[in-house]
Amino acid sequence: MSLYAHITGWGMAVPEQILTNDDLARQVDTSDEWIQSRTGIRERRIANGDESTATLAVEASLRALQVANLDPMDLDLIIVSTSSPEYIFPATACLVQDRLGAGNAGAFDLLAACTGFIYALNIGTQAIRSGAIRNALIIGAETLSRLVDWKDRNTCILFGDGAGAFVLQASPERGGVISAVMRSDGSGGDLLILPGGCSRMPATYETVASGKHYIQMNGREVFRFATRVMAQATEEAVRKAELTIKDVQLVIPHQANQRIIEAALRSLNFPMEQCVINLDRYGNTSTASIPIATCEAIQQGRLKAGDTVVFVGFGAGLTWGAAVAVWSGPQPVVRRMLPLRLRLYARLRSWIRRFLRRIDAMIWGRHNPPI
Repeated sequence: MSLYAHITGWGMAVPEQILTNDDLARQVDTSDEWIQSRTGIRERRIANGDESTATLAVEASLRALQVANLDPMDLDLIIVSTSSPEYIFPATACLVQDRLGAGNAGAFDLLAACTGFIYALNIGTQAIRSGAIRNALIIGAETLSRLVDWKDRNTCILFGDGAGAFVLQASPERGGVISAVMRSDGSGGDLLILPGGCSRMPATYETVASGKHYIQMNGREVFRFATRVMAQATEEAVRKAELTIKDVQLVIPHQANQRIIEAALRSLNFPMEQCVINLDRYGNTSTASIPIATCEAIQQGRLKAGDTVVFVGFGAGLTWGAAVAVWSGPQPVVRRMLPLRLRLYARLRSWIRRFLRRIDAMIWGRHNPPI
């Protein structure tokens, strides 16, 4: 029996703090008109001191699980796509797994920059279609404001913070994610890069002082690359689904730049009114941008059951990709998920497991003295 990966739940979370273009103009040499004319961005959300990639991911996940009416214990896999993880290790996905109380789920992070959500969506889909798992949680979450040089007007105007999540569930009914393409070209890796902080360039006084721990971008080259591959990836994914672009009701692109999106749609001869754009209010939230835009499309009634939708994006790596899905919505269930109860259960479970680990360490140490 063939299985399909249906998107049955969705959720988003963004910080309350808003940073407008006028706010930025008081920090760097820029203006609202300059930013809007080049990017289409008016404002973005910025995480406060209590918010992080993991906390935003958990909020979005709880909302997605509530829509899907799925108990976290029924999850088999959690993938967090992010370029701004909580730590290099442990994986942010493991922190999310603990805070959700998803005791049966494997969890890992995926780093493919702004294309990461499409990569993660495809990996979760293939795991379901192979029969290896039945339920997956796919998350895109970022706090890129922590990696931006706020004195560099070429990058600080672009990025915002946020998270979005999809629940994928197995079903014999045809639909859900029906095709995807993932592509990369490492020869352009230096065009969009965060050079400092890892094994190639460990943190030192010199790397910090020279700004190596901030995002660096060749905007002109990234623009040229993006306008080309967005259309190519869309056409390839649609063709792989045995459809034509005329069969598509909605395109939800990575929210990087209004001019990039417009150029890609012109290449596809696809109407702008059938494209979801919300970067004016959130900026570039990287791998979180596609699920956030999807949530808003559903809220606005623009994405309905039976619609064919294309998700398409590009990012550092260089990476790019697209996925085609037939929208279905939640599967029929008899129970309601209660987020508050989930939070309390997850905290209690985590506390008990930490306590038992401490007891186990005491007993082990008593019978196994150090050498």
